[in-house]
Amino acid sequence: MTARARALNLLARREHSRAELARKLAGHGDDDEIAALLDDLERENLLSDRRYAEALAHSRAGRHGSVRLKAELREKGVADAVATEVLADARAADIDAARAVWRKKFDRAPADAAERARQMRFLAARGFPAEVVRRVVAGAGDDWER
Repeated sequence: MTARARALNLLARREHSRAELARKLAGHGDDDEIAALLDDLERENLLSDRRYAEALAHSRAGRHGSVRLKAELREKGVADAVATEVLADARAADIDAARAVWRKKFDRAPADAAERARQMRFLAARGFPAEVVRRVVAGAGDDWER
């Protein structure tokens, strides 16, 4: 199987970032061939870091915060400029997503400091910004007695 056929097979299954696809094709050609192939795929609009970032953000929406998404995109080799543009919507939706995640897991105000810390750690681990975590756990603008 040629490197191009392998790349098309991978891209047919899901979007990939340029760096991720390069890593997967590394053993199937020399570096110059792989770089040229990736350039061709980008020119043909078959490979796009922006599309990959949008797909990842969409699949994680409502479950993870913008901090975690940005870290995942950076890990996958997506440029910071592309990640920042794509994550603008995720940042705007962070408070609503964090409230939904919090309600599903806890749905009641923390009874003491230990419970408050546990709830905050949970939301922080999901990748929500610290200010969003504080607002959700404190119940700012949200009545506890639904």
